[in-house]
Amino acid sequence: MAEHSITDKDSRHQLRDLVASQLKLMLDANNLEGAKSLLIPVQPVDIAEAIEDLPETMQLIAFRLLSKTEAIDVYEHLDYNTQQCLIEEFKRQEVLDIVDKMSPDDRARLFDELPASVVKRILAQLTPEERQATNLLLGYEENTAGRIMTPEYISSKAHVTLEEMLDRLRSHARVSELIYYIYVTDESRHLTGVVSLKDLVTHDPHHTLGEVMKSDVIYIKTDMDQEEVAKLVQRYDFLAVPVVDKELRLVGIVTVDDVIDILEREATEDIYALGAVQSDGDNYFETNIFTVARRRVSWLLILLFTNTFTGSIIGGQEELLTRITVLAAFIPLLIGSGGNIGTQSSTVVIRGLSTDELKDLGVAKVILREATAGALLGLGLGLITVVWAYFLPQSQRNLTVAITVGISLMAISVLASIAGSSLPFLFKFLKLDPALMSGPFISTAVDVVGVLIYFSIAQYMLGI
Repeated sequence: MAEHSITDKDSRHQLRDLVASQLKLMLDANNLEGAKSLLIPVQPVDIAEAIEDLPETMQLIAFRLLSKTEAIDVYEHLDYNTQQCLIEEFKRQEVLDIVDKMSPDDRARLFDELPASVVKRILAQLTPEERQATNLLLGYEENTAGRIMTPEYISSKAHVTLEEMLDRLRSHARVSELIYYIYVTDESRHLTGVVSLKDLVTHDPHHTLGEVMKSDVIYIKTDMDQEEVAKLVQRYDFLAVPVVDKELRLVGIVTVDDVIDILEREATEDIYALGAVQSDGDNYFETNIFTVARRRVSWLLILLFTNTFTGSIIGGQEELLTRITVLAAFIPLLIGSGGNIGTQSSTVVIRGLSTDELKDLGVAKVILREATAGALLGLGLGLITVVWAYFLPQSQRNLTVAITVGISLMAISVLASIAGSSLPFLFKFLKLDPALMSGPFISTAVDVVGVLIYFSIAQYMLGI
C-alpha cells in the first residue's frame, strides 16, 4: 500500500476495492491503529470511495480515524447520501467543525440535499463569515453561476506591488481554494483586471499589479446557466473564471473542478433524456424503484398512445394485406430501419448542439447534410433489400413487391434523417431541451409516417 501512482480507470477501481476490503477487515478485527495507518498514503477521493463501500455501521468509525484536515477533504468527495448519514451520526460540534471548513460552493450543494430543519440548525451555528458566504450562494437560482461559484478568491487594488502580493499569497496559500489568479478591483469592488501567478513571478517585483494586469477580463454574471459557464471555461482553458453581479462587482469565482462536475451532470441528464428517462439530477440507481417507475411511465404512455396510430394505419389496410399478405412481413424491417436512422441523426445533431460544433454550419446545411446521408444509406440498403426480399420464400419471387420494399426503405431513410436532424433544432428554438427529442420519440414518429409511406407506395406499385 506504499505506492499510489495509479492513473488508469481499472487500476483505480482495484485500489479502491483493495483499500475498502482491507479497511473492513481491520475494522472487523477492531484494529483501529492498522486502519488509520492504511489510510495515511491514500488520496482523499479514494478514501471517500472506500468509505462509501463500507457498511453504514462502519462508515462513521472509518471517518473518525481521519485527522480534521483529512476529514474535511474526504467529506467533500463523499456522495450526498453518505454525507447525510454521517451528519446524522455526528455530534453537533463535529458537524460544525467539518461543515464550517468546507468550501462554500460544496457546502451549498450539501445543503441542497439536507432537510431544511438540519440546514437551518447548521447555518445558525456557522461562523458569521461562512454563514454569509453560504447564504450568498443559496440566494441564487439553481444551475446558475451564482449557485456554483465560491466567494473565496484573492483580490487586490492596482497600486499593490508584485512583491507585496507574493508575500500575501504565501499567507493565503493554505486557506484559499485557488491562488493562480489575482483579481484587481477598484474601491467599489468593480473588476478592473487580472494577474496570473505566472505574471506575478516573471515581472519585476517592484512593479504594481496595475502595471502588469490584463484589463480585458473575461467574466461571467451570476445568472449565467452553469452549462454555458462550463463551455466558456472549456473554450478558454481557464483554471477559474470570475463572477460578477448586475453592477459588475466581483462576488466569486467558478473553478475548473466545479466545471468538471457540471459537465458530468449535464452529460448524464442528456443521456437519460435520450433514453426518455427523467433524472431530476439525482443518482438513478440510488433512487427509489417506485419513483423510477413513475418517472419512466409518463414517456412510455405517450409512446404507447402514438404507437396506436401505427396499429390503426395497418388495420386500415386490411384489404391490401388480405390480397398480398407478404407485405406485412416487411413492416418490422422498414419501421425498425427508419427508427434507427432517425435516432442516429438526432444523436449527432444533439451532440453537435451541446458542443457548439454546428454553429458555423447553420440549420439548413446540417439538415441537408443529414438528408443526403439518409439518401445514400437508403439507396444502399434499398438495393440490398430488393435482392434479399425477392429471394425470400414468402415473397414468391414477386419483383414488384421487392421493389416496393426497396423504394419504401429509401423514402423512409430520407424522412427519418430529416426528422432526426430538424426536430432538435425546433426544440432548441422553442427553448426546450433538444435531448428531449429522444430515440424512442423519433422512432415512434418515423414508425407512423413510415407505415403510411409504405402502404401508399405499395398501392401505387401494385395498382390497388
